[in-house]
Amino acid sequence: MTQWNAEEYSRHSQAQMDWAAGLIGALNLRGDESILDIGCGDGKVTAQLARAVPDGSVVGLDSSEEMVRFAQAHFPPAQWPNLRFEPGDARWLGFDGVFDLVFSNATLHWVVDHGPVLAGIARALKPGGRAVLQMGGRGNAGEVMQAAERLIARPSWASFFGGFTFPYGFHEPVAYRQWLLAAGLTPVRVELIPKDMAKANADELAGWMRTTWMPYTHRVPEELREQFVAELVGEYLVAHPPAADGSIHVAMVRLEVEASRPA
Repeated sequence: MTQWNAEEYSRHSQAQMDWAAGLIGALNLRGDESILDIGCGDGKVTAQLARAVPDGSVVGLDSSEEMVRFAQAHFPPAQWPNLRFEPGDARWLGFDGVFDLVFSNATLHWVVDHGPVLAGIARALKPGGRAVLQMGGRGNAGEVMQAAERLIARPSWASFFGGFTFPYGFHEPVAYRQWLLAAGLTPVRVELIPKDMAKANADELAGWMRTTWMPYTHRVPEELREQFVAELVGEYLVAHPPAADGSIHVAMVRLEVEASRPA
């Protein structure tokens, strides 16, 4: 299981926050819905959802117990009575017909096989409920991937990557629509959306790589991880140098999914 550093992730996840804000702004919530947030992370996005449903309730779920503890500490029940956080795996959702909305942002690309995830979402929704999901899609961070492939092919790193396989589920709309239907969900919108992720400087890029590229960095001994991240940043910047203002841009692709459970 991926080991997350919740404190560091919280410092380097502004892009994920921005994407989530756009999704939440388009939800047109009444204010009394029951919501499940899959992959709640540090809890900031889940708290935005809770703020949007003052007469409803929100459950934040994450497979990382460190993330759950961080979220619980920063959004305590005394101040957020309609919000709770609990550990759980997106592949084994244990809810049955209790949510008006299942939401997920920047999470589900950590799962390769989405069949069990979507089946669990369908069970968790009330009849007529809906799912709004955003995740990395086909082609996401492709230029970073290319830099990583060049780096791990070098003799100094190759020995740590024997048998390494692509760790992310970056899917495309045609297949995803079929998986929704197989799970008993009705597709409403499934599309790939390009996004530009900007980092102010190389240190911020390194922070993002350090906190979200663990399938690569954790193959390397701990004492060599900072060197690996530094070389990955350097490899990326050779092909994609900073802009005139020093900012560094990464081309991202998000798969956005809206679906409903038949009434």
